[in-house]
Amino acid sequence: MEEIVFVTHNKGKAKSAERHFKNIKFTTYDYELDEPRSDDLKVIATAKVKQAYEVVKKPCIALDSGFFIDELNGFPKAFVNFSLETIGIDGILKLMEGKENRKAKFEECLAFYDGKEIYYFFGEHPGTLATQRQGEDRKEKWSDLWYIFKQEGCDKTIAQMKAEEVEDNNIAIKSDGAMKKFAKWYEKKISKRRI
Repeated sequence: MEEIVFVTHNKGKAKSAERHFKNIKFTTYDYELDEPRSDDLKVIATAKVKQAYEVVKKPCIALDSGFFIDELNGFPKAFVNFSLETIGIDGILKLMEGKENRKAKFEECLAFYDGKEIYYFFGEHPGTLATQRQGEDRKEKWSDLWYIFKQEGCDKTIAQMKAEEVEDNNIAIKSDGAMKKFAKWYEKKISKRRI
């Protein structure tokens, strides 16, 4: 059976990804990939997946996400980690004080590299920002943003949801996320090869 390796240092992302790969041999490799300074998710995902392939020498995926707040002209965009390390979610909430438009969204780009060609898959997950930090820590946590992000159609932050609610409402499941799109595409690709 062919194997896909997801190279990431983010344990929450790795845990979240596993549920999409039922018919594919899927493993994660814990490694912190360098990210180029860019606000283009595709540029970042390309650099990450090339580096990942050099590390594992197997077909692999790398994922990059951005967080875009309408009222702040898209800030923090692809600079999520830098923003969280500097001003944190409390700083983001401070910037949003008194703002009526609380629309925000995650965008993601997954890059798959087989050693010859790179394929790209994109996802977008709209929602709103809570007015304060809400919810608890869990092993599925992939970012502090889950304390303040309410996915479209949900009245709770992701961190407020119980495990079964996360399963039903998780961004990568409810929306047609990049990981889900890639898993479907790859399963179709390998099933054609077996015929």
